[in-house]
Amino acid sequence: MEAVVDQLEQGVRDSLEQQAFRPLGLATGRTMEPLYAALVSRLRDWPTDRLQLLRQRWLSFNLDEYVGLSPEHPSSFSAFMGHHLVRPLGLHPAQVLLPDGAAADPEAAADHFAAEIRSAGGIGSQLLGLGSNGHVGFNEPPCGPDMRCRVVRLSPATRSQNAPAFQGSPGLVPEQAITLGLHEILAANELHLIVTGAPKAGILRKALDLDGDPEVPASWLRRHPKLWLWVDDAAWGEEGH
Repeated sequence: MEAVVDQLEQGVRDSLEQQAFRPLGLATGRTMEPLYAALVSRLRDWPTDRLQLLRQRWLSFNLDEYVGLSPEHPSSFSAFMGHHLVRPLGLHPAQVLLPDGAAADPEAAADHFAAEIRSAGGIGSQLLGLGSNGHVGFNEPPCGPDMRCRVVRLSPATRSQNAPAFQGSPGLVPEQAITLGLHEILAANELHLIVTGAPKAGILRKALDLDGDPEVPASWLRRHPKLWLWVDDAAWGEEGH
């Protein structure tokens, strides 16, 4: 985890020095919790003037949000980001943008979110986790590289994987979400895929062995010219890749 934090911190520092801070693409989930804790700790140790400049210029876009949850709902990704990044780093909520899952028209909200990213000049560094069925963001299989920001129906596997945030009950996990598509993800300057834990070893192996398979959406990431893969020993597996 320290290695990926080193890389992200350096990227943020370089952006500030170039006077061209490109928005970060952020993700949620248990894999990201220690990463945000370490990154916040690093950034808060910056000199006061640099930290203040960072707080002024910060802009990030999250991958996804559940449909039907308000930002205040404790299991929303908005609440997750508030707890793990916005408040600890002293940011304004408007600097950490997520799709509006509570919108009356979720499809229109997805279009609006994609337009906001385009208006901001696109994503610089994009953080990604890996789902148990090979999804990235909420791009469930089958999914190709041309799919854009949209409303999706979550698979039983994904709802089960995310159940711990909903009292352990898959039935309480919303059935739909707004997600960036592989089109927007692959348009980022660089991708950082972070995979931890032995349960992810099998699907990680598939994602690395395949070269763009709709049944394993993460396999399309191999085609990105600047993909960083951060994997712990458990996820790498005994056989390696």
